[in-house]
Amino acid sequence: MNALLQPRWERRAMTLGDLGAVLAVETAAYAHAWSRGNFVDSLAAGYRAEVLEAPDAGLVGYFVAMPGVDELHLLNVTVTPAWQGQGLGGALLDVVQAHAQERGAATLWLEVRQGNRRAQALYRRRGFVEVGLRRGYYPAGGLQREDAVVMSLALARGGAHGLE
Repeated sequence: MNALLQPRWERRAMTLGDLGAVLAVETAAYAHAWSRGNFVDSLAAGYRAEVLEAPDAGLVGYFVAMPGVDELHLLNVTVTPAWQGQGLGGALLDVVQAHAQERGAATLWLEVRQGNRRAQALYRRRGFVEVGLRRGYYPAGGLQREDAVVMSLALARGGAHGLE
């Protein structure tokens, strides 16, 4: 059964109390994870941050997005590895896009690791286009750095999402 069709999903605002579970997902998903401080700072700044909890599984995903003038910047969207491939990343992306449209944003921006082909494919399927490259943007182990692909999505007003 597709994960999105299961009953009793809960999507809600991220709180400081969620950070233990969020960091467990973050470190399971990424070799170079966000720190607790990154999440604390994002919450303190009032960025849009939500978690997704599954029945009997707890927190399985989240996103953090920073508003700007006429735009929204997706800073982090993550699904725990055990739940990847079930449409949750796309569903969270839909929520972010709907939030941006509700704010009247014209553009949704993000950066993605150049080596993260799976995420890039998801973003392209959702209409994002590559608009640039940030050299050495991400840590990649030791003194190594990885480039970030900058992607954007032009938004229309209105829209719906699948995790309501």
